[in-house]
Amino acid sequence: MLSYTGGLVLVAAVLHASWNAMLHGNHDRFLSMTWMSISIAVVSSVVILFVPWPVRAAWPYLVTSGFLHVAYNMSLVRAYRRSDLGEAYPIARGSSPLLVTLGAALFAHEAIGPLHVFGVVLISSGIIALALEGGKVSRAGVLDALMTGATIALYTVVDGIGVRSSSGEPLTYTVWMFLFYWLMPVLFIAMRGVTALWAPVRDATAAVVSSIGGGLVSIAAYGIVIWAMQSGAMGAVSALRETSVVFAVLIGRVFLRETVSVKRWLACLVVAAGAVFLGL
Repeated sequence: MLSYTGGLVLVAAVLHASWNAMLHGNHDRFLSMTWMSISIAVVSSVVILFVPWPVRAAWPYLVTSGFLHVAYNMSLVRAYRRSDLGEAYPIARGSSPLLVTLGAALFAHEAIGPLHVFGVVLISSGIIALALEGGKVSRAGVLDALMTGATIALYTVVDGIGVRSSSGEPLTYTVWMFLFYWLMPVLFIAMRGVTALWAPVRDATAAVVSSIGGGLVSIAAYGIVIWAMQSGAMGAVSALRETSVVFAVLIGRVFLRETVSVKRWLACLVVAAGAVFLGL
């Protein structure tokens, strides 16, 4: 697993941590997520002109996944309203590999060995330990973050099965699924109006540009994950991707000069050890 494919999934984890850092830098995360979604949808609308039409077997999965991704975006925004990024994000990402492993076993009939299970448990435990450090997370915040983790697990399992039904066309599957991100600006306009969407282009240009950049990075990050799930176990791929939390801690320490406690470093080592077990 930690060969060529595993290495690319780790790259996806770095990219994922990067676009979340961009999202964290913007105060209005609903607005930021909407502009991220617009950039993803625009790119996908162009790329579909150059890829094959999705095969019939893939349609139920990519449509379901498209709606689940929109639900995830809204759930993530809600979670960030209740908790800090450093609290909600690790709980959401840390809970998903276990749920993905269970879902893959139930719906995709994946058989995962004891070492893989141990690796998934280590990664999830380490990531959740990052979130619970200090004990400042409220019950409502935990519930919102876990709901976000559940949506992550749902779309990951759906995409894992869907890409295996796409006749070896992961790019086609990915860009058609991403077309559903057009629903995000529709929801934003319905809730806040057109002016609230377009005014920041003039008044908060830097925030809009960073959001658009974050959307472009996220395309690459999740595109790699979908490609990896063609042959890799969904739970293992998901767990490796969620090491993005560790990279986020490193980014915060190196570039944002954030203080990182010994407990937090130990949790990072637990996550890294889990990644090693996934490769055995």
